[in-house]
Amino acid sequence: MKIVIMGCGRVGARLASSLDIDGHQVTILDTDSYSFRRLPAAFGGSALVGNGLDGEVLKGAGVEESDVFVALTQGDNRNIMACQIARQIFNVPRVVCRIYDPLRQELYGTLGVESISSTIVMADLFKEKLEG
Repeated sequence: MKIVIMGCGRVGARLASSLDIDGHQVTILDTDSYSFRRLPAAFGGSALVGNGLDGEVLKGAGVEESDVFVALTQGDNRNIMACQIARQIFNVPRVVCRIYDPLRQELYGTLGVESISSTIVMADLFKEKLEG
């Protein structure tokens, strides 16, 4: 699969590395080149500095040919906007977005964007750990 990831924080870097190891073609974007320090030295994908809300940056990342676009920045609004651009303008078949605010997750689903609320996931994991 060809995958474009926006956001090279801890989650983005780990996902990019894992997908790269599994043989996928990965491009990761971040507005800060210092973020790429989180990628392992053996990372075989591409790391590009740029704003994932900019169509030209997305084109440079190969979003037009990608199978999946993943938005993993710290901002819910930024993530959903980037996913909408990837889906509506570049016709990426699958877009997945991290959402912190659980109330927004359901709304984004109605827009055709798969989302994962890290807040819900973590709360559920802690509850399971405490009760189990």
